[in-house]
Amino acid sequence: MAATRVTDVAGAGARRRRVAGPEASRPGGRRRSTRKVRDNTSAYVFLIGGIFCFALFSWYPMIREVVMSFQKTNFAGETTWVGWQNYRHIIADPSFWGAWRATALFAGLALVFGYAIPFVTAVVLNELRHWRGYFRLLVYLPVMIPPAAAAFLWKWFYTPDNSGLFNAVLHALHLPTSQWLQSPHIALLCLVLFSTWSNMGAAVLVYLASLQGIPGELYDAAEIDGAGLLRRVWHVTVPQTRLILSLMLMLQIVATMQVFLEPLILTGGQSGTTTVVYLIYNYAFAFNNYGSAAALGIMLLVVLMGFAGAYLWLSRRGEEG
Repeated sequence: MAATRVTDVAGAGARRRRVAGPEASRPGGRRRSTRKVRDNTSAYVFLIGGIFCFALFSWYPMIREVVMSFQKTNFAGETTWVGWQNYRHIIADPSFWGAWRATALFAGLALVFGYAIPFVTAVVLNELRHWRGYFRLLVYLPVMIPPAAAAFLWKWFYTPDNSGLFNAVLHALHLPTSQWLQSPHIALLCLVLFSTWSNMGAAVLVYLASLQGIPGELYDAAEIDGAGLLRRVWHVTVPQTRLILSLMLMLQIVATMQVFLEPLILTGGQSGTTTVVYLIYNYAFAFNNYGSAAALGIMLLVVLMGFAGAYLWLSRRGEEG
């Protein structure tokens, strides 16, 4: 009997614990659930705001441009659907192929100067033992100058008479002067030199950050093997920075294919420097032909997407290999 009473008491206590357990833990669980919902709601609110801004200022203009490329409109009169007429119009324009030629030539020259010079500068700065910070500031200084102000400054440098800086220096050295921006043979090269000077600072800092991540043991081993500076760069630096080099190459191509400020301020599109983006600007704001401007913009987008796709494909093959 005593054993039975003990068993009944124990069973009743267990039942009470089972009943009381969920009831006791329910307020804490409810608080945790409420806090989780509140945190998720806040996250979704911030996410929706970011998506809305991105859609409004990125996706909508892209979709609107695709639609506008099949329309004839000047935002003042009636908008009419013209199909592929805008594309046929710009392809038949004599300046169309000249703009693509100037853009491709600018991109090629920019790869020779604007891609190689920042990397070489970064390698040299990385080898310095003293005053490295001051030289970094000196290299990055052009980036801090407003692009339009820098362009007008270089336009004065390129002034064809002796009042321009470059011709004044050449005249003082008793060397022949040049027409610079007025010469169709070197005008595009002049734009590339200005673009390289004004933009190389950011690329140099990116390369420097990548170079400083290379283990010093690799350079020590190369020095023990008798490798000089050039061999160390070729056999150690370049392989170790291959990823950042390929990424900067892609960014360089995309940026140079959209060159606009340089021909706008320095040459006004003269001397064979009318690029694709400058031609888009002319279609839209000089000729009020927004449909053709949108169509040419879509063409440029397709070309850049092709470059991006090729880069991703080659990168994936390199990782698999």
